Amino acid sequence: MRVSVIIPLYQKAPYVRRALDSAAAQTFRDFEVVVVDDGSTDEGPQIVAAYGDPRVRLLSQRNAGPGAARNRGIREARGELLAFLDADDEWTPDFLSECVGILDGHGEEAAAVSTGYVEHPGGLSREALWRGRGLSDGPQRVTATTDPARFVHMLAFMQPNTTLARAAAVRRWGGYYERDRCLYAEDAHLWMKVLLNERVVFDLRPLAVRHVEASALSKNLGGARPVEPFLLHPEEVEAACPAHLRPLLARVLAARAFKTACVLGYWGDWRAARRLARRFRVAGDWRLPYFAPALVCSTPLGSALGGAFRALTSARPR
Repeated sequence: MRVSVIIPLYQKAPYVRRALDSAAAQTFRDFEVVVVDDGSTDEGPQIVAAYGDPRVRLLSQRNAGPGAARNRGIREARGELLAFLDADDEWTPDFLSECVGILDGHGEEAAAVSTGYVEHPGGLSREALWRGRGLSDGPQRVTATTDPARFVHMLAFMQPNTTLARAAAVRRWGGYYERDRCLYAEDAHLWMKVLLNERVVFDLRPLAVRHVEASALSKNLGGARPVEPFLLHPEEVEAACPAHLRPLLARVLAARAFKTACVLGYWGDWRAARRLARRFRVAGDWRLPYFAPALVCSTPLGSALGGAFRALTSARPR
């Protein structure tokens, strides 16, 4: 078995058949589909059970979050390669064939390949966006001289739905973050460790389809998003980081902490913003993205400005 496709399922009955059809339509045929029902109460599990493709397996567990569901799929997977497809997204028919071919072409030195995507609604390719952020096609390896902003862009590009990874590498770095039913950035906790230790191949062509209109987890619904697990428990990523990359990691964590502090302050929690920004201060961090806004958002003034801006935008006619 070459590939195990892992689909976490939670309250996605209107979309899961589309995801299964997307997997079934792949031109690459040597794969299984492991659907992990994470305690759904809608008709999603029944739709999967009735799908009628012998390559599809349905597993069930009590609700524990997307990281735990994917990790259950990783434990049960039979393939040497792992692909992660969310139940509300899909792939182009050549996604697996292209990704498997890329990994085979680069040999065991490459741990994963990540591709570009089209985003719905609108059907907009994000290839130009990522090229504008300095990403390019081909093998990528983080070094001590990698710009922290570039690392952050690489991390953001590596999304579950667009990544095919060697099962050995995913297991080596502990899989997805799953504590406390984490619903945000559980994948970044894994991909950060992979990027720090492995060679990854990027192909910016849009080979996946993201349906952001169907994803509740990717939306900021009237409040600050949760703090990323790699900021809540940086020691786990730090322990996996090679010694020569630790200064880079410290600057990456600082940059991410400053951005999250801006969000917290904007939504009124300037004290949490201040604690977070102070925790990750490093020498020369004034050069990092979001440093100055984080200073403002870590004060009562920042929260007042955020509240005023929200009031202004909500008062505008729609």
